[in-house]
Amino acid sequence: MISKYNVTGMTCGNCSAHVTEEVSEIDGVTGVNVSHETGVMVVESEEHIPFDSIVEAVKEAGNYSVVEA
Repeated sequence: MISKYNVTGMTCGNCSAHVTEEVSEIDGVTGVNVSHETGVMVVESEEHIPFDSIVEAVKEAGNYSVVEA
């Protein structure tokens, strides 16, 4: 399953690396690709990941906001 999100507040590669790290730790997530330049995050997973879990992980990464694309 592939889901797309828009993440705001990222300004550099370290920002996207922090978001990638936190979202990758969610159970069931098999891949994460985050671009700080476009603000797009693509999450690959074995099953549907609740949006609340995505929001929590992104907030844990830093002062970022996320919406479903």
